[in-house]
Amino acid sequence: MVEIETSSVEEGELEPSADKEPSANQEPSANQESGMPASAVMPAGVVAGEKGDETVYAGPAVRKQAREYGVDVAAVQGTGRKGRILKEDIQEYVKARLTASVTGTKGTGIPEVPQIDFSRFGETRLAPVSRIRQVSARNLHRSWLNVPHVTQFDEADITELEEFRKEQNRELGHQGVKLTPLAFLICSVVDALKAYPQFNASLDKDHKNLILKQYYHIGIAVETEDGLVVPVLKDADRKGVIKLAEESASLAAQARARQLPIDAMRGASFTISSLGGIGGTAFTPIVNAPEVAVLGVSRSKVVPVFDGEGFVPRTMLPLSLSYDHRAIDGAEAARFTAHLSKVLQDIRRTIL
Repeated sequence: MVEIETSSVEEGELEPSADKEPSANQEPSANQESGMPASAVMPAGVVAGEKGDETVYAGPAVRKQAREYGVDVAAVQGTGRKGRILKEDIQEYVKARLTASVTGTKGTGIPEVPQIDFSRFGETRLAPVSRIRQVSARNLHRSWLNVPHVTQFDEADITELEEFRKEQNRELGHQGVKLTPLAFLICSVVDALKAYPQFNASLDKDHKNLILKQYYHIGIAVETEDGLVVPVLKDADRKGVIKLAEESASLAAQARARQLPIDAMRGASFTISSLGGIGGTAFTPIVNAPEVAVLGVSRSKVVPVFDGEGFVPRTMLPLSLSYDHRAIDGAEAARFTAHLSKVLQDIRRTIL
C-alpha cells in the first residue's frame, strides 16, 4: 500500500573511506570537505530523480559528492548561476531528506501526506475536528496499519424476516416496542459466532494463539454529531430480540445525547456497522482491533430472484465482512457469511 525507486550509485561509493588523507593531487571527499559524518548517506529509495544526469548542470566534483551521498543530482535544485548545482546544494539536500526520512514517517516507514497551503487556490475555512473523531482516527489508523484486511461480500434473503418483523411491530405497537432489523441481525450474528468461534476472538501478544472469548458482547457503530461511537451490547446471547431492540435503541440515544458512559463502549468481542438506513450496496468496514472481524451491513433492496420456475421479488440484505487475515482464512469467512445468510433467511432459527 509504496513504490521505492533507488538511486543509481556505483558499488562501493555509498560510504567513502574516511580514514585516508587525500593526496596532493586528489580532491577531498565530500564528507571530509563538508565536515558531515560518513554516516550521512542517503537511504536507498529516498531520492528519485525525474531526469538523467546529462541534463543537469553540475561539475565533476559536485557529481562525485552526489555519488558519495547516494544522491541523484537530477533531484537537486541548483542555486548557482543559471541553476548550476553547487556542493552546498547537495549538502542541504541530504540534510533535508534525512530529516524528512526521520520525522516524516513517524516510525512506520510510510511518508506523511504533504502539507499544502490550500488558500493559494481559493478561499478556505477551518472546521475543528471533535475529540471523538480524533480518537477514532487514531484507532482506525492503528488498525489499518497493523491488520491485514480482507473483505468478504455476501447477501442474505430477509424477505420472511421483514414480513415477520413488520407483523410483530403492528402487534407490539401499543406497548411502545419497536423491533428493528438490527435486533434480528445481532441474534443471527451470535448464532454464527457460536458456530465459528474464531470470529469471536483476538490474537495474543505474540500472534501465536487465538484468545477465544466465551462471551458475546456485540459492538454497534452509532453515528453522532461528534463522530462515530461504538456502544456495546453485553451478553447478547442471553437476550431475546425485544430486549436487544430496546437496549440498542437506548444505547444509541445515549450516544447521540452525549450521555454514554465510557464503560458502555468497552469489551466488544465483535462489531456491527450498519449503513442500512442511509444507502449503498457494499463497503469495507475497518476491523476494530484487537477484534478480528467486523460486519458491515448496507441497505436492503427488493430484487427479482429466479426460483426455478420464474422470477419472484425477494428482499436482499448486502453483507460486508472485514477480517484479520492473520487469524481468519478466506474459506472460513465465506462459511461464516453463508451461515449468517442461512440464519437470517430462516426466521425460526433467528428467534429461537
